[in-house]
Amino acid sequence: MSAIVLGGGDALLIVDPQVDFLPGGSLGVPQGDAVLAPINRLIDLYRTHALPVYVSRDWHPALHCSFAGQGGPWPVHCVAGSDGARFAPGLQLDDAVVVSKATTVDVDAYSAFNGTGLTDTLRERGIRRLVVCGLATDYCVLNTVLDALAAGFDVLLATEAIRAVNVKADDGDRALQQMLERGAMPVRLAGTGLVADLALGAAA
Repeated sequence: MSAIVLGGGDALLIVDPQVDFLPGGSLGVPQGDAVLAPINRLIDLYRTHALPVYVSRDWHPALHCSFAGQGGPWPVHCVAGSDGARFAPGLQLDDAVVVSKATTVDVDAYSAFNGTGLTDTLRERGIRRLVVCGLATDYCVLNTVLDALAAGFDVLLATEAIRAVNVKADDGDRALQQMLERGAMPVRLAGTGLVADLALGAAA
């Protein structure tokens, strides 16, 4: 078991933990609610170390291009100000920095880095390494991780705190493999900290 030592330059990035992406939501991720407890443990861990927490959200206008009625692939979801766009009840996000994405009608954004200025925000704060978690593995988590790696950040992927849409049955597994092959390190919670998930890391 290889412990992860947290310190200056670390931050937590939670991707789209919104009501519409939970079971029963308009674009519910199967077992999406299973990420909430480990995300709260991650938040507690980062707060204990006085490290910053960022949380992204879809914040769509009513006629967003990703919606089926406008020719997109998805049902209406996460319309700005709606109940479905709220963060999941029970998440301890009071002091988290909120990153809103896909906020204009004609541009979609799966990645928390797409059009949000997040890269510059993190660099200005001296962040070099991110733990990434949230929804969904095969879309917004995947694209966020790939963009973070491309921007030069080290990425730790909290595998117990992600779930996939799985439009095709193996989409989540393929997305996970792609992230690991690009350089993300799989980690899991253990006791009061994080450890490398050596079994997943070896599989990559």
